[in-house]
Amino acid sequence: MPATETNSPDNSSNTLCVAFEDIREASFRIRPIAKCTPVMSSRGFNAAAGIEAFFKCENLQTGGAFKIRGASNFISRLSSEQLARGVVAYSSGNHAQAVAIAARAWGAQATLVMPLDAPRSKVEATRAQGARIVTYDRLREDRTAIGKRIAEETGATLVPPFDHPWTIAGQGTAALELIEEIPALDALVVPVGGGGLISGCSIAAKHLRPGIRVIGVEPADANDTALSLAAGKRVEIPPPETIADGLRSPAPGELTFPIIQRNVERVVLVTDSEIRDAMRFLLSRMKILVEPSGAVTAAAALAGKLPQGLGRAGLVLSGGNVDLDFLAELS
Repeated sequence: MPATETNSPDNSSNTLCVAFEDIREASFRIRPIAKCTPVMSSRGFNAAAGIEAFFKCENLQTGGAFKIRGASNFISRLSSEQLARGVVAYSSGNHAQAVAIAARAWGAQATLVMPLDAPRSKVEATRAQGARIVTYDRLREDRTAIGKRIAEETGATLVPPFDHPWTIAGQGTAALELIEEIPALDALVVPVGGGGLISGCSIAAKHLRPGIRVIGVEPADANDTALSLAAGKRVEIPPPETIADGLRSPAPGELTFPIIQRNVERVVLVTDSEIRDAMRFLLSRMKILVEPSGAVTAAAALAGKLPQGLGRAGLVLSGGNVDLDFLAELS
């Protein structure tokens, strides 16, 4: 897939934008909205994958995905004047829902910029929270530019989906909870889109268990972070086509990429077919519904793409918002 290099901040500094203390503080801020999600295991999955897996079930989170962690941490920090002017965000679905839920909880009007091809279930769920939705063509229009324009015109605060310290810290609470419940993990396996989840989770994991191996998973057709790590700088790809709609970011974030470079051992790639197989396994054998983006970690394990010798691994299932039409096709 053709790719272009993007400008990136100096990565030589030893200071990252988020510290473990920020994640610990976020864990208290998000408690009114975000759940401490359950950790599940499956002997059948372990036998099939050859590892001892512990699933952090963010598919059972408020709003159906981990995104509520970052959105609620971010919005909880806004002043009353900022809340009165509202918030705006861009997202294919899960971040949109999270911002809408958090904004409603703190009494702010939310405007969400969503692609025309966003999953219908995610659009409807976002609208049900009272949010205003602005659609765009992701192949022709720049969602970031649209979001910034709305923020400038209305005075609303832009809530970034991944590339902000408050968002990153909120997402890191998922790993904080997982490792506090299952301390003796050899590895943490996390989906990678823009990098907010794996950045925050890697900071928490490395603080609590310094020797832990952190592995990222991307769709093979949305491999911007894998390419960026290989190049040693941020690489941007054309809008990717994959069933994992939540992992379609064309480039890792300016803030998230240096964290990934420091903390993540590698990023492995899975095909859409492997993602479907993992979704079927999780639904039929474990009785949990996981969306394509959330199932990439399980897909990597079942396809034998994780590094050898992981032993006990925490796998983040990042979301569970699946269109019924897609679910029918899956069977």
